[in-house]
Amino acid sequence: MTATRQVALVTGASSGIGKAAAIALAGTGFEVIGTARNTARVTAHGVTYLDLDVTSDESVASVVKQVIDRFGRIDILVNNAGVGANGAAEEFSVDRTQDVFDINVYGIMRMTKAVLPHMRAQRRGRVINISSLSGFVPSPFMAIYTSTKHAVEGYSGSLDHEVREHGVRILLVEPGPINTPFGGPQRAGRHPYAALRVGTAHLRRGAGEKYQRWRRSRRRGQCDRRGGHRPEPETAVHRRLDGRGHQHAAPRRSGPNL
Repeated sequence: MTATRQVALVTGASSGIGKAAAIALAGTGFEVIGTARNTARVTAHGVTYLDLDVTSDESVASVVKQVIDRFGRIDILVNNAGVGANGAAEEFSVDRTQDVFDINVYGIMRMTKAVLPHMRAQRRGRVINISSLSGFVPSPFMAIYTSTKHAVEGYSGSLDHEVREHGVRILLVEPGPINTPFGGPQRAGRHPYAALRVGTAHLRRGAGEKYQRWRRSRRRGQCDRRGGHRPEPETAVHRRLDGRGHQHAAPRRSGPNL
């Protein structure tokens, strides 16, 4: 069966940016398939949900096959599934670091490799990789997470040059802080050590009262890094979508001006 509407596949669509993107795409007329590790209790108007583990080659291949078998095409892939990682770099074992990379980097690569043959065959498609402000700005005590986003940036920019002649483009979205539940799925170092406490204390002393006010507001999910209100994911996503879908996708860089 081939869908008459364009088809979008969104990973990490159970909450936050992923869910907002899925709903926004559905609202502009796309047939939308959202994924998460466990979608039993996830619902969104206009979105079909499938279970997906981006760290599993078999799971990725199965989901892409299900979408192609049911709808006959994939026009947009939004790679949003990811995990945070906080702590000093020295705290992270190689195994734990690989765990973060397996989701944030290799998960994107698995999904992209799985859809590219179909997009090349139809001579059109967009892969939208959700990166981060941390993809081009150093973030102390987030070295592991930041390095995954730098990897996503390099992979996306290079791959875009490989596939654009086939009508396929690879796009990056680089959000700053947004009011989402992303803080929930976190990886941390196994044995926090003294330098982390000293470094954190130094940052707090150096920033003074303004920093403390910002920290309190951020814990309540109210402020971004510049002191302004953190946008809701729906607001952030709608700024990047219009009624004509991927023909007017976000520019390559969409983080705040620094």
